[in-house]
Amino acid sequence: MRAAPGHPCRELGRLQLLAWLEGAPQGWLVLDAQQRIQAINPRAERLLQLPADRLVRGQSLRAVIQQMDLEEAIRLVGRRGRPQRLEWWQGNEPLEAVLLAGGEGWVALWINSRRSMESQLDQQSRWVSDVAHELKTPLTALMLVGERLATETGQEAGGSGGGSSALLVDRLQRELKRLQELVGDLLELSRLENSLPLDESRYEVLDLWELADEAWSSLRPLAESRGVRLVTGQRQASLLWADASRLHRALLNLFENALRYSPDGAVVELSVGSSGLWWELEVRDHGPGLSQQDLAHLFERFYRGDPSRVRSQQAGSGLGLAIVEQIALTHGGRVQARNHPDGGAAIEMVLPKGV
Repeated sequence: MRAAPGHPCRELGRLQLLAWLEGAPQGWLVLDAQQRIQAINPRAERLLQLPADRLVRGQSLRAVIQQMDLEEAIRLVGRRGRPQRLEWWQGNEPLEAVLLAGGEGWVALWINSRRSMESQLDQQSRWVSDVAHELKTPLTALMLVGERLATETGQEAGGSGGGSSALLVDRLQRELKRLQELVGDLLELSRLENSLPLDESRYEVLDLWELADEAWSSLRPLAESRGVRLVTGQRQASLLWADASRLHRALLNLFENALRYSPDGAVVELSVGSSGLWWELEVRDHGPGLSQQDLAHLFERFYRGDPSRVRSQQAGSGLGLAIVEQIALTHGGRVQARNHPDGGAAIEMVLPKGV
C-alpha cells in the first residue's frame, strides 16, 4: 500500500503503543515470557489497587498480585496462543481480564471492573427471570389442555376417524413442550448468571468420568435408536471440586449437541486430560464440523447453526451451549470449540481441579 502524500509510511513504534496504553480507559498489563511486568497503565494500577508510588515495571507478577488462577491462565495462554477470559476479586473489587497471546510467551491483559457491567447484567437477568416465571403458569395450563384434547381426539379417532384433529393436537403438544423447555432453559441461565462463582455451599468432590457416564445414560435410548455409540479415551481418576447437578447439566448439553450433529451409526468421542491445575474434557462428534460463523457465535444465546448440518430431528432451544459456558465460568473454567483435524466438531470444557 502506498503512503499518502505528506504522510510518510512508518512502522508503529514502542513509544506510540505505550502512549496509547497510558491513555486507555481500560486497564492494560503486558507480561513477558517470565511473567515479568513490562508495561502497565494507570487504570490497571488503580484496578489492581497498587500504591501510586510503587514502581512495578520489571517485577514478576507474583510479587505484585497473588492470584494463582491468574498465573495458571497466563501460562496456558502463553503456551497455547489462544485468548482466555478470567474473573477474580482483587480486595473488594470484582475484576475481569481478557488474556491475549503476543507470541514467544508474551501475554497482554485487558482488565476491567465488573461492577457497572454486573449491574446491567443483573437488571437484564431479573427481567428474563421475571418473564420466564410469568410464562410458567399459562404454559402449565396449556399443557393440561393439550393432554385433554389428545385424550378426546384419540377417542374420536377410535370411533369416526378424527385423524386430522389428532395430528393438529400432536403438533400443539410438541410446540408447547418445546416452549416449556425454552422457559426452563431461560430460568436456568438466569439462575446461573446470578449465582456466585465457586459457591462452596453447592460443591463436593466429584469424578468427571462418573458424571459423564450418568449424563450419557440419560441419552442412551435416543442414541441407540440412531445407532450412535459413545467411545471414551483412557480413563483415570479425574477428581474435582464442583457442583454435581450443574456439571451434569453441562455434560448432558454437550452430549445432546454432539448427538444432534452426528450421522446415524456414528460415534461420539469423550476424552478427559490433565494439564497442571486443570481438567480438559472434550466431546467430539463426527458430523460436518463448524463454519466460521458457528465458531464466532456458538456460545451465544439463541444461536443455531446451519439447519442443513443437523442430523437429528430433535430441535434445541438455542440455549444449551450458552448454559454450558455459564456453568464453566461459575466453576472458574471456560469452554471453547474447534473443528477436529480428522473431521467433526470438538467442544472442550476446561475446569479447575480444586482438590
